Amino acid sequence: MRPVAVVTGRAVPLDRSDVDTDQIIPSDWLKRVERTGFGAGLFSEWRDDRSFVLNDPDHAGARILIARSNFGTGSSREHAVWALMDYGFDAVVATSFGDIFRNNCTKQGLVPVQVTPEVGGALFRAVAADPTLEVTIDVASGTIEIPAAGIEGVFPLDEFTRQRLVNGWDDIGLTLRHASDIDSFEATRPQWLPAMTCPGG
Repeated sequence: MRPVAVVTGRAVPLDRSDVDTDQIIPSDWLKRVERTGFGAGLFSEWRDDRSFVLNDPDHAGARILIARSNFGTGSSREHAVWALMDYGFDAVVATSFGDIFRNNCTKQGLVPVQVTPEVGGALFRAVAADPTLEVTIDVASGTIEIPAAGIEGVFPLDEFTRQRLVNGWDDIGLTLRHASDIDSFEATRPQWLPAMTCPGG
């Protein structure tokens, strides 16, 4: 997973609450065996509507999705996070998230920015009125702002999650931080115990 300390870019205002993971990436797309290419299926049923916000050329290339409340509710599919990231989003802003979705975000490097309803409403109105505005999300300090609109706010991240995102530590990366300890253990481990070996290793 790549490190993410600051996300700066334009945003898309998604005026919907209770967006579940089946709406983010419909189940038809779950037959893929790769972790790439899911961006084409992001909100695919809604994108059939030409007036859907992602079809607006003014928001092309946006890196931040601003939604309403309870974003990412529903099933635990990681594909929802993969689809958002594959489409080009680096962060999702909402007033609340589905717990499993939020956890999946932090393990993949998609920043879940939970703001108060007041800050969320101000961000949404500003971006909807002016798609050229740049939003800055500072993961290290837990702040979000639109300097040109005079909007700023904070969002909660526990220290472990913050370090995970800033340093790009996925679950494998966290394990590899202890590689020297693992090597030391393996060097003294009795040979008669079962072991896993890689081909040629």
